[in-house]
Amino acid sequence: MFDIIQLLPDSVANQIAAGEVVQRPASAVKELIENAIDSGADKIQLLIKDAGKSLIQVIDNGCGMSITDARMCFERHATSKIRKAEDLFAIRTMGFRGEAMASIAAIAQVELKSRRHEDELGTCIRIEASEVISQEPVSAMPGTSISVKNLFYNTPARRNFLKGNSVEMRHIIDEFQRVALAKPDIFFTFHHDGNEVFHLPKGSLKQRIIHLFGNAYNQKLVPVEEDTSIIQVKGYVGKPEFAKKTRGEQFFFVNNRFIKDAYLNHAVLSAFQEVLQPDSFPLYVLFIEIDPSKIDINVHPTKTEIKYQDEKAIYAIIRSAVKRSLGRYNISPTLDFNQETGFSQMITQKAPEDIVPPQISFNPDFNPFSTDLKPNREIPFLRSAGESRREVPQNWGSLYEIVQTDTPQQEQFSLGGNKEIELGSQAVQKLGERQIFQLHNRFIISQIKSGFMLIDQQAAHERILYERFLDQLENRQGASQQSLFPQTVSLSAADFELVRDLLPDIQALGFQIREFGRNTVVVEGIPADLGNNISEVEMLEHLIEGFKSNQLELKVNKRDNLARSLARNAAVKTGTRLTALEMNLMVDELFACQMPNASLNGKPVIVTITLEELIQKFDK
Repeated sequence: MFDIIQLLPDSVANQIAAGEVVQRPASAVKELIENAIDSGADKIQLLIKDAGKSLIQVIDNGCGMSITDARMCFERHATSKIRKAEDLFAIRTMGFRGEAMASIAAIAQVELKSRRHEDELGTCIRIEASEVISQEPVSAMPGTSISVKNLFYNTPARRNFLKGNSVEMRHIIDEFQRVALAKPDIFFTFHHDGNEVFHLPKGSLKQRIIHLFGNAYNQKLVPVEEDTSIIQVKGYVGKPEFAKKTRGEQFFFVNNRFIKDAYLNHAVLSAFQEVLQPDSFPLYVLFIEIDPSKIDINVHPTKTEIKYQDEKAIYAIIRSAVKRSLGRYNISPTLDFNQETGFSQMITQKAPEDIVPPQISFNPDFNPFSTDLKPNREIPFLRSAGESRREVPQNWGSLYEIVQTDTPQQEQFSLGGNKEIELGSQAVQKLGERQIFQLHNRFIISQIKSGFMLIDQQAAHERILYERFLDQLENRQGASQQSLFPQTVSLSAADFELVRDLLPDIQALGFQIREFGRNTVVVEGIPADLGNNISEVEMLEHLIEGFKSNQLELKVNKRDNLARSLARNAAVKTGTRLTALEMNLMVDELFACQMPNASLNGKPVIVTITLEELIQKFDK
């Protein structure tokens, strides 16, 4: 009988390790940039082609590598960070396991150029599928340049699982933002297909946040700082009124390493509990400094999870620090050096005793029941002192006369500001036959033969719009309403890539949008169904946030997601008062839907109560 257990070849072992370390192009970007940071670089360039599928190149001005180190860095478990087991509990660098380069080289074509500052020549190594093709001396700038070409070229099954370029690009942007936030003292640039996505000069943390997410964030940030014997916390949280419906802009860093921690996230949310609307998520960028011996970072392949010795104390400190910062923002008075001084001068020009109160003259002999009334009579008790005599115009009552015509009148009707329909007098009369009422500006009560129906107006309108938008996406026939003044919208890099991906479907709904420079679009029109209740900028931002939220919670296709998001944002909300005509139209359109009884979240839209049920209530 033969032995069946054998050692794997290094090439196969590296491909297996690559399955954990390099899941998509963004994973390789993260590993390469972290290596550049560990090299001591203060300038790092990232160049991407085809969303990282064709090329990922990272250029740094760090310490560079010798000929031997350049070769050794591609060996498994080759690292400059660890010499003994105890070093695992004193790690402050980004990478340390020594698997990234070997994993990347196993599934791509890699070219490495590196030169130390003290050397005259550098070295160039080319590797394909873990096999060294060549190594030779070259003239190179101090530092390291590594190019990863044709990722997963030798594992086509894994390459087939990659998403479209827009999706993979958003993942790369996410990883880049996390690393760039952790190191505001490093100059970063990011180019995709020859276009500059980010240009991040050295600066403070606040400046880095603004450069990454836009100038609007300058007014959204509240500083947080707390120094204790257990941890030191510093960073920023967003003001409650700027919270979003998705968790996108939430960052925790422990010893400058990005982590995901639901427990600490709950600590921040609990600090916002009394000032945040339900289902909203605040921005935060928080850095925790802690003794490395008090944590274990080697608990996850991607090193994004950490174990702590004293979780409860850390939770309490973070919650207290954030809550104290919010309290200072809400309570502490501020000095406004831009205050308009005109009102102060008006108050100080006269002393209180010089202020003359208004006087009103009246006629004590005026008798409102007097029969001696003239058409142009004076109304003396409504005239202020010193005011000249005014006469009441004649025939003023004719302003309120209703003109009767023989032609049918056209009434323009707006369903909650979202649909305008012209109804002739016959249609109005027909709708008026149904007895219909609104309860607490939330429910519609409609009488039926067996009793009455209770309809949730917001859920009903969401269902109506959802099916309408789905039909428009299918037939590409969404009507557009041209904006009088086109609006320019600045987006984050990730949201800009999302809009580019969704642009054909967004245009099918009736939006008129075009790209306008880096991370900027111009909105020239919106769907005609949306009316004028919300600005173009707000509608686009709500559409993006709703789409991202649905993407996280629901496994639905892109068009269904868009229709849901737009319907939820455009529908009339609870608390909106509707006219009888609006309610009648909503009921008719609801029953014309394919699924009138189900809301978008699966709950009932209509509840029917019979006369028998009512009688039983009174017979008890």
